[in-house]
Amino acid sequence: MPRPIPTSRRTWVAAWAVLCAAGLAATYGLKAASEPDPPPEKPVSARCAELIAGIERQLAENEQDGEKGGVVSFSHVRSADEDDCRDALHDRFGGEG
Repeated sequence: MPRPIPTSRRTWVAAWAVLCAAGLAATYGLKAASEPDPPPEKPVSARCAELIAGIERQLAENEQDGEKGGVVSFSHVRSADEDDCRDALHDRFGGEG
């Protein structure tokens, strides 16, 4: 009958630690590789881009004045041939509704 190779407890602990580290590294690599790419930004019309820039400018001015976390509200009556910026505003600033 073959005689087992003697191994110390320290050797077993070191082997276990190496296997755990390899498993964690493999898991991290697989998760990083499987993350989806962010969706491309939708093209925004020049009018909507100008409106968004104006809102961002106003938010920056309010923040400089010490008014953080306020509510932005605006009203605009659009004609039938004008571009609707609702989706662009929602994509940029989020919100409900």
